[in-house]
Amino acid sequence: MLMTLLAFVVALGVLIAIHEWGHYRMAVARGVKVLRFSVGFGKTIARFKPKKQRPGQDTEFVIGAIPFGGYVKMLDEREGEVPEADRPMAFNTQPLSTRALIVAAGPVANLILAVLLYAVVNWVGVDEPRALLSPPVAGSLAQSAGLQGGDLVRSAALAGDDLEPVASFETLRWVLTRGALNAQDVQLEVVRGDNGTSREVRLPLSSLAHRDPDAQLFRAIGIVSPLTEPVLGEVMAGGAAARAGLREGDRVVRVGDTAVADGQQLREWIRASARDGAPAELAWQIVRDGRPMTVQVRPDAVDDKGGRIGRVGAFVGSAPAMVTVRQGPIEGLWSGAVRVWEVSTLSLRLLGRMVTGDLSLKNLSGPIAIADYAGKSAALGLTYYLGFLAFISVSLGVLNLLPVPVLDGGHLMYYLWEAVTGKAVEGKWLERLQYVGMFLLLSMMAIAMFNDITQRLG
Repeated sequence: MLMTLLAFVVALGVLIAIHEWGHYRMAVARGVKVLRFSVGFGKTIARFKPKKQRPGQDTEFVIGAIPFGGYVKMLDEREGEVPEADRPMAFNTQPLSTRALIVAAGPVANLILAVLLYAVVNWVGVDEPRALLSPPVAGSLAQSAGLQGGDLVRSAALAGDDLEPVASFETLRWVLTRGALNAQDVQLEVVRGDNGTSREVRLPLSSLAHRDPDAQLFRAIGIVSPLTEPVLGEVMAGGAAARAGLREGDRVVRVGDTAVADGQQLREWIRASARDGAPAELAWQIVRDGRPMTVQVRPDAVDDKGGRIGRVGAFVGSAPAMVTVRQGPIEGLWSGAVRVWEVSTLSLRLLGRMVTGDLSLKNLSGPIAIADYAGKSAALGLTYYLGFLAFISVSLGVLNLLPVPVLDGGHLMYYLWEAVTGKAVEGKWLERLQYVGMFLLLSMMAIAMFNDITQRLG
C-alpha cells in the first residue's frame, strides 16, 4: 500500500512538474514574466525563489498540498494591474503565435518526456516473455488460422505493412491491440517449435465483433498468454487442489482424457469446468518429484462477474521463458518516438470511439486504477516503472491537447478562432465555454472514478 501511494505521488509530481515546466520555459524564452510556478494546489508546503533569474523574471516556485495539478501564473492585465513598464512582458499583450507556443509547450513537454523515458527503457533493457504461444483459445481466430501451442512468432505487422521483428510477447500483444482497435488484419511469421519451419499466418482481426481493449478481446483473438509449463504454484489451504492432495511443484500431464501441455490450457479447462453446472470430478495425471501419480480433483464453482467459473485454489502455470529486450542509442530513441506516436494516435481513436458510442465508457480509468498500476510497475522494477511513467505522460499530453475548454487544447481552439476571424473570443462566451469545459472534465472524472470503484467491488 505504501509503495503504491509513493509510486503514485512521485508519478503525479514528475509528470505535472514537466508539464508546467514546458509552459514556464517557453514563457521565459518568449519574454513573458512568470510570477509563480506551482506543482499542486491548496496550502503551500514549500516555496523558494532563486536569486539568479533571467532579467525581468522574479518567479516564485511553490509546492502545494494537493498534488492533482499545477499551474504557471504569468503577468496578465486580465488578472490584475500591470505597471506600464512591464506591459511588454504581460501574456495578454503577446502576439498570437507566442501565446499559442506557450500554451502548447506543456503537452509537448509531456510527449518529449515520454520519448525519452521509452528510450531509457529501450537502452537499459527489460525482461519480457518470449513470443512463444500457448495453445489458442477454442473457437478463436488464432485456432482457426492454424496456430498451435509452442509456435514462436518471429515477426508481425498490420496488413499492408512490412513485417517487423517481434522481440517479445509484449511486442506481439501491442501489434494485436493496434490491429483489433483499427479493424486491421495482422500478418504473422511463425516458426513451429517441433521442426523449425516458418510460415505466414493472417489473423482476420477486421472481422472481430468485440473491440473493447480487455481480456475478452484477446480471448476472441485466441492469443491470451505466452507458453508456460503446467506446473502448480502455491496451493491455498481449503481449496479444491489442497483437498485433492495436490502440492506446489506438481506438473499436470493429463486431465481426464485430455493431454495438458501448457499452464494457460489448464487454466482454461478449470474455468470452463463450471460452465454447465457443478464441476465433475476427474482424474488428474501428475508428475511429482519425477514420479507419475493420479489424483481425483473436483474444482469449486464460484461466481465471477455474473457467470460461474471453476477454481482449484492454486496458482497454475510456471513463469514463461524470458528474453531481455534491449536496443542501441539511435534505435532505442527512434523506437521511443514511434511508440509515443502509436500510443497517441491510438488514444485519440479510443476517445473518438467513446464519444460516438462505439466503445464503452468503462474503458476510462481514474486515479485509483492509475495508482494501482503505479504500485505494480514499481514493484516489478525501475524499467517497468519508467515505462508506466512514459505511458501516463503520453496520456496526459494527449488529454491536454483535446479541444475542451479549460484544457490547453481549449485555449489553442480559442487562438485558432482568433487567427481565422481576427477577433479574440469575447469574455461572456469565454466564461460560458469554461463552464462547459469544466462540466465535461468533471463528468469524465466521475465516470472514471465510478469505473475504478465498480471494477474493484465487482
